[in-house]
Amino acid sequence: MLQTLYDYFWWERLWLPVNLTWADLEDRDGRVYAKASDLYITLPLALLFLIVRYFFELYVATPLAALLNIKEKTRLRAPPNATLEHFYLTSGKQPKQVEVELLSRQSGLSGRQVERWFRRRRNQDRPSLLKKFREASWRFTFYLIAFIAGMAVIVDKPWFYDMKKVWEGYPIQDFKEQIIHHVATIILISFSWFANYIRAGTLIMALHDSSDYLLESAKMFNYAGWKNTCNNIFIVFAIVFIITRLVILPFWILHCTLVYPLELYPAFFGYYFFNSMMGVLQLLHIFWAYLILRMAHKFITGKLVEDERSDREETESSEGEEAAAGGGAKSRPLANGHPILNNNHRKND
Repeated sequence: MLQTLYDYFWWERLWLPVNLTWADLEDRDGRVYAKASDLYITLPLALLFLIVRYFFELYVATPLAALLNIKEKTRLRAPPNATLEHFYLTSGKQPKQVEVELLSRQSGLSGRQVERWFRRRRNQDRPSLLKKFREASWRFTFYLIAFIAGMAVIVDKPWFYDMKKVWEGYPIQDFKEQIIHHVATIILISFSWFANYIRAGTLIMALHDSSDYLLESAKMFNYAGWKNTCNNIFIVFAIVFIITRLVILPFWILHCTLVYPLELYPAFFGYYFFNSMMGVLQLLHIFWAYLILRMAHKFITGKLVEDERSDREETESSEGEEAAAGGGAKSRPLANGHPILNNNHRKND
């Protein structure tokens, strides 16, 4: 049964155009082709990147944060309480009023003390400003290097300028020079690898990397408190994002993957699969572009609203606790109403 499923999964009519077989992608005549088994290298590479990231954040990002006067903020910790901790881990981090009253009776604390405990406990789980700066620094460095490496690999190729050449001679295309830009293994990249969509894959990756490092640099300056620099870089990021994701991707790249292959081969499953994934990706870009434009508009008009901050730390200043914790507004992030800058989720994968 497993063999049958294996055979169906690798059925050539699913992944390759008519009259082509996997034998056409076997190494010969000095040519080396991409293989699905090559993706196993991503496992040790992922471990290597974790190690490199650890030392980068420790010996590069942390000193840089100190240079920019980004410091850890002392947070008051929630006192040990088994009843409240169990509820926090199993039922929810923000109990309703009825639940607060029940927990008050069970723990022997007042309702106000229960609410304070949950505020402190939620704050404990939030990443610190220094941690977010280190993460943004790593992603900025990675995306910038990936973009530069990708452009160095493809900028001298004829199919970088003439999209029809992406499919010229497919699938008999050598991949050795493009291997650097295919270390990531997501659905589109994995498919482009084992179906030998190398040229299309490298173009897509380079296009995405062109704006990612700008966003991460804006985050770095946001955490450092450089308001004007952060805002200006974000505006540049928004412009580059719109041009690459809403203009070049649909009108050049998608046109290339939808139209040009049909001039050479009848449509096949792999063609539909790849382009359906590209369509999903494009829809995500439209959604993110909406959020980015909304943020850019708030920057320009100065209508940022503090209570929209996605990672705003809950304070207890009315009880003097923030002052006791050494808190203050001096080093706070500047991106009020700015979920894109404050969140650590990558928006384009």
